[in-house]
Amino acid sequence: MQAPVVVMNTNTGERQTGRKAQLSNIAAAKTVADIIRSCLGPKAMLKMLLDPMGGIVLTNDGHAILREIEVSHPAAKSMIELSRTQDEEVGDGTTSVIILAGEILAQALPQLERNIHPTIIIAAFKKALKDALQIIEEISLPVDIHDDKEMNKLISSSIGTKYVSRWSELMCGLALKAVRTVSWDVNGKTEVDIKRYARVEKVPGGEIEDSRVLDGVMLNKDITHPKMRRKIENPRIILLDCPLEYKKGESQTNIEISKEEDWERILQIEEEQVKSMCDHILALKPDLVITEKGVSDIAQHWLLKGNVTALRRVRKTDNNRIARATGATIVNRVEDLVESDVGTHCGLFEIEKIGDEYFTFLTKCKDPKACTVLLRGPSKDILNEIERNLQDAMGVARNVMFHPRLSPGGGATEMAVSVRLAQLAKSIEGVQQWPYKAVAEALEVIPRTLIQNAGASPVRVLTDLRAKHANGQHSWGINGDTGALADMKEYGVWEPEAIKVQSMKTAIEVSFLIPWSRVC
Repeated sequence: MQAPVVVMNTNTGERQTGRKAQLSNIAAAKTVADIIRSCLGPKAMLKMLLDPMGGIVLTNDGHAILREIEVSHPAAKSMIELSRTQDEEVGDGTTSVIILAGEILAQALPQLERNIHPTIIIAAFKKALKDALQIIEEISLPVDIHDDKEMNKLISSSIGTKYVSRWSELMCGLALKAVRTVSWDVNGKTEVDIKRYARVEKVPGGEIEDSRVLDGVMLNKDITHPKMRRKIENPRIILLDCPLEYKKGESQTNIEISKEEDWERILQIEEEQVKSMCDHILALKPDLVITEKGVSDIAQHWLLKGNVTALRRVRKTDNNRIARATGATIVNRVEDLVESDVGTHCGLFEIEKIGDEYFTFLTKCKDPKACTVLLRGPSKDILNEIERNLQDAMGVARNVMFHPRLSPGGGATEMAVSVRLAQLAKSIEGVQQWPYKAVAEALEVIPRTLIQNAGASPVRVLTDLRAKHANGQHSWGINGDTGALADMKEYGVWEPEAIKVQSMKTAIEVSFLIPWSRVC
């Protein structure tokens, strides 16, 4: 007897049980997949969405689209969570993982109608996943991460389906330079933290070709006093995480003043305390002081007298990037400042006006290990889409550095796995053969969708592609522009093996989780 499945919709209080709940889960997951099916491949269509704040999101990025959609069905929410997981783990493949998961769930439906027990279906899916990962490893090739030409070709295939594909060479260069800048070795292990140390700054105006990777950090800040220096070469930099203001009482403090001299003495103590803080700073002869907190007028006066430029209320994340780029140490108390805390790796401090705003540039850093990608473009909406595409490109470059193996793109990997699984299914005994074969059929959805989005005939092209793979030609896939067959070795579309492996794991694992879940 089949185990009961219970789904409780909290909005309506409606209770679903057994087969009805399973069908409802599969239908919800398939609906989510159908929403973004037209976003796969180079002929993908952009979707224009209105966010809750009234802003416009113009994108063909699966994760960005699903992030804006409001759903109440628990299975649909779980599908949307898939794209977030894929994005955080490998940075790309968010559209294909949803399409793949939706199709595998759709293929699970006939297995239910055959009255195959969910335990048997799940066991077959697990076996199919194990074999699929082995097949991907077999058809993948190693790549030299130090070869710029190879890396650019790889990154361009990831953004070839995106809005920025017309500036492919520029974007590949930006992504590769940014990732190489922030990568560093810690105890013999490579660390690449693009989220924290490769910040993307979007400045509307100018041309997209003006975008560049700075060998340092850029902040949307101006100096605190108009007479401070706006350009310093080889500055000595001090970074603070404390206010250059009179220290207020930590708890509720009341002062009762009876004489006018006492009031004057209080003001005098404030001035003396701020001057003492500034003296500790000036003793190290810095050119630039950056703090995450405020800088009082008295502190500005003493710093200006010492020919020091000050920036205040800088974000902690920006301060961390400056510390990494300039070699400075962030200090919490000015009394603890020592010579080794001063950053000297920056070659140029400069303040520029772009449009109506002032920007601080700390550039020409020696081996910065942190960078800012400055994006220029016609409007905020376009810049937001360019940033999303660039994040994907940086994710691809980062993955290849960790796992330098490539799998053929254009649906070739999925088709190769599909054909091999279909052959292996013949050797499986009993009813497990059917759900195992269902995974093989479901994997054809990626090349089929690419053909459909390019406007070609799926039946004829898929038949030819299946024949190629049956003969062991694993690198053959779909030319996304024409919908015809193409050898990926000649066509030059490769994807990191890490993305393919993660897509396969996520899509198949969720298919033996969602339909059979009890959600109350």
